[in-house]
Amino acid sequence: MPAGLTPAEAMAIGTAGYTAMLSVLALEKHGLQPSDGPVIVTGAAGGVGSVAIALLAKAGWHVIASTGRAEEADYLRSLGAAEIIDRNELSGPMRPLGKERWIAGIDAVGSHTLANVLSMTRYGGAVTACGLAQGMDLPASVAPFILRGVSLLGIDSVMCPKPRRLEAWARLATDLDREKLGEITATIHLEDVITVGQDIIAGKVRGRLVVEIQKS
Repeated sequence: MPAGLTPAEAMAIGTAGYTAMLSVLALEKHGLQPSDGPVIVTGAAGGVGSVAIALLAKAGWHVIASTGRAEEADYLRSLGAAEIIDRNELSGPMRPLGKERWIAGIDAVGSHTLANVLSMTRYGGAVTACGLAQGMDLPASVAPFILRGVSLLGIDSVMCPKPRRLEAWARLATDLDREKLGEITATIHLEDVITVGQDIIAGKVRGRLVVEIQKS
């Protein structure tokens, strides 16, 4: 744990926030920067999406947030989203190439959503794949790769080498706004886990949850 983070903050960031930072680092290492154009974040109200929006917005990106929960619009804007689009724009069957809308993307959804994000990525852009909320399939075309030079960057948080892990956590300690982390995070008690777990499956929970283990 890097200096500057409390144990509670580290747990609030968790695997989801760490994965979001790995995605941001991957876009940076690909050579992309805010002046190149907008970035889209799918599954925006989830754990990965929420942290990704906060990180990208602080870095100066114009963030487009994709969500199926219109009631979370104010929450997403408070994290730094400049635009919000309905996930239905991306969740259906894709065309080989769509209108170029963004230069970069962080996708936690997979399936048709990732395929559509790729088809709408600008020439030379890149999209990170780090989730499968919609599915493990990728019904995509090779057109974005061979006609626009788009790159698909895989993000793995489990087998990631230690130097990259340390880099990600060091950046989280300096780049993630603590107030934004507070907006993202809610604390629950251990006895609430089963009930809240059902809410997560139903898509009723946003951001991150920290489970407080009370000592007897």
